[in-house]
Amino acid sequence: MRLFIAIELSEEMKKASVEILQALKQNGVKGNYTPVQNLHVTLCFIGERHDSKAVEEALSSVKYKPFKLDFTEIGNFGDLIHIGIRGGQGISNLAGEIRKALDAAGIEYDRKKFVPHITLIRKASGKPGKVSIPNAGMMVKRVSLMKSERVDGKMVYTEVYHI
Repeated sequence: MRLFIAIELSEEMKKASVEILQALKQNGVKGNYTPVQNLHVTLCFIGERHDSKAVEEALSSVKYKPFKLDFTEIGNFGDLIHIGIRGGQGISNLAGEIRKALDAAGIEYDRKKFVPHITLIRKASGKPGKVSIPNAGMMVKRVSLMKSERVDGKMVYTEVYHI
């Protein structure tokens, strides 16, 4: 199974993300739009594992205080368009604590530099243009271990554990 650790978005943040997605579509941006139910902030990508028990055990040692998330601006990593996320030291500390716990348990994960964002469009073509960023935020009180699998040709993300 393919695993990653994420913050699932509140309904307010999902609704605001939909407004951004619609604006991008109206501006003529083409590409693989992320389905609303799959929008999230990835804290750590783990990849293929036979089971999730070792990851769950590692995550059970992670402690964090609730913190606020807000949107920043639209950006890109090559042909991937994203919305940046501001979460102050809370989100950076959380990502760091997760990585420490995984390291201590000997669990491999993607070691790319952590840049908090929500992926909106993959393989994007066209310029985003002027897009108004809704004033939306949420308190992070739950972190999810997610599995991703292809079901009927679509990616489906399912929580398998949370802290």
